[in-house]
Amino acid sequence: MRIVISALLLMPAAALASSAFDGTWKTRMDSMKTTGKPDVYVIADGTYTCSSCNPEVKVKADGADHTVTGHDYDSKAVKLVDAKTVEITNKLAGKTIATITVTVSADGSTLNGKFTDYSGAKPATATFTEKRVGAAAPGAHAMSGTWQPDQLKEANDALSTVSYEMAGDHFIMHWNGQSYDAKFDGKEYPVTGDPTHTVVSLKRLDDNTVEETDHRKGKVTDEIRIAAAKDGKTVDITDKDMLRGQTTTYTLEKQKQ
Repeated sequence: MRIVISALLLMPAAALASSAFDGTWKTRMDSMKTTGKPDVYVIADGTYTCSSCNPEVKVKADGADHTVTGHDYDSKAVKLVDAKTVEITNKLAGKTIATITVTVSADGSTLNGKFTDYSGAKPATATFTEKRVGAAAPGAHAMSGTWQPDQLKEANDALSTVSYEMAGDHFIMHWNGQSYDAKFDGKEYPVTGDPTHTVVSLKRLDDNTVEETDHRKGKVTDEIRIAAAKDGKTVDITDKDMLRGQTTTYTLEKQKQ
């Protein structure tokens, strides 16, 4: 026992301390809120256009894969299932990385969707809704128009669970088979396991607040503020999507080990 106590006393204080970030966290889905620019789609004359995408996406809505550039994916397929339902598949190097199915409500006011993200170790899924804020052009598919993101819900564990650790000048993240171990030095560090090759740079504002900047293909894609409560029970996330002009906020809750 004396040997153990002596060894502990000789350990540096930093090795004994734990940060408010340390642990496994799960998104509280009812806390999610997205503000900013709406999504704008048009499906008409056999062509799908997403003018709110950056850069704009315009492909034939014939269910076949079509090459796109400047995005996390390099091909997109848009299939018109019926007058109110559309299936979208994004691929990267021939591999499906995301599928989205959307159905417009009978009154045309709500877009109900489900997506599956295949970029991680396990499929990450959730459902979502968007509210119509702009009408479709006459004769266009019901998905056409301007939509404000509303709610994200029914997310599985693969999507909603993340772990963090702050160790000295390092900040470590693990999410669904993807991870990074980055220093607070402003340099770019790769997200291991990410097929879209995201790199991150970090800044520590204080012991409980970290700023993360994500880059892909030389562009800043997201600016993320990660703020841990002093009681270590919650983490508040503010994610600014720099390409789409939208900001999503949500709260993570500490999971029991």
